[in-house]
Parts: sequence; structure tokens; C-alpha cells
Amino acid sequence: QVQMVEAGGGLVQPGDSLRLSCTVSGFIFSINVMGWFRQAPGKQRELVASITGRGVTNYASFVEGRFIISRDNAKNTVYLQMNSLKPEDTAVYYCGRPFVVGESWGQGTQVTVSP
Repeated sequence: QVQMVEAGGGLVQPGDSLRLSCTVSGFIFSINVMGWFRQAPGKQRELVASITGRGVTNYASFVEGRFIISRDNAKNTVYLQMNSLKPEDTAVYYCGRPFVVGESWGQGTQVTVSP
């Protein structure tokens, strides 16, 4: 059974940083592309960043230069370092496998950026 447990969200001010983590189980983590997604109220879920099993990264244009995705294959964990946060980054953040269709999502972690 696939499980993804996100953590690290919170309420921060514009310009602050947060580090999210997601620990997974139920599949061979090291060979899978992992991604961070987010969903703001009233909007569709969108891909923020992805990372291959070997560490090749890709970012959405709206976070490039501010967010860094990384992974620790020994810990089955993927991270998202978020710097220079903006109010528009406010959303529930989820981790997932971008190339797997129909997989259940974890509970996500809420990130709120507000003065």
C-alpha cells in the first residue's frame, strides 16, 4: 500500500523560508520520479517541482530560483526547500509521483504566507 506523509508546513511571512518533507512507503522510492504539487483554494492542483531517482530536477517557472527539491533515497524522503515565499505560494502542498496516474494523495501540508 502506497503511503506518502507530508510535513513541515506552517504560517510564515513574505520573504521567509520553509522546508517541507515527504516520507513514502509502498514502492521502490529510489527509481521513481518524485514531485511536489500544490493546490490553492479554488484552483487545480499544479506541479511545483520534480526530481528523478538520480537527482535531476525540474521546476515550474513560478518557483524557479526560489524553491529547491531534493531527495534522500536511503530515507525514502523527498524535500522542498522554499525560500523567498510569497503570498501566492499559499496552498496545500503534496508530494506524489508525476508519472503515475490515479494514485491516492497524502493529507498534504498547509503553507500559508501572510504579512
